[in-house]
Amino acid sequence: MSNQDNMPGHLARRFQQMAVAMFHTHVDPAGHDLTPVQYSALAAVLAQPGIDQATLAGRIGIDRATITGVIDRLARKGLLTRTVSKADRRARLLQMTDTGTAVLQQIQPAVDAAQDEMVAQLSQEERDLLLALLRKAMGGREAQAAPPGQPAHP
Repeated sequence: MSNQDNMPGHLARRFQQMAVAMFHTHVDPAGHDLTPVQYSALAAVLAQPGIDQATLAGRIGIDRATITGVIDRLARKGLLTRTVSKADRRARLLQMTDTGTAVLQQIQPAVDAAQDEMVAQLSQEERDLLLALLRKAMGGREAQAAPPGQPAHP
């Protein structure tokens, strides 16, 4: 075992690489060209209709410049709409389209299968413990996890 195998940052990065690969392995055959970040954005908009782009960026942990491209691609695919806020003309409010909602429903079983495969080597007790430990490790560090130059969002 190398020294890196005892470094949480290294293992977290490798686990993230595995997670992205498993996402694509399961979701791509469903016929929708979505990335994990695009999926996260859609799921967050579905959970909070009318969320603004800046809040969404913080919620899913990407910078504001990147969220613009993500939203542009999702809007071009007809999965969500973006409107100017009446309260703050600088803000863009996001809504799912019927197509976007249908796509999320169609791919959810594949997303769930990818999540299960990521922890397939673990018992249910170990899965619960892993999630608890990840949440605990992140606890109180949201500001450190936020993209540079942005406040963290709960």
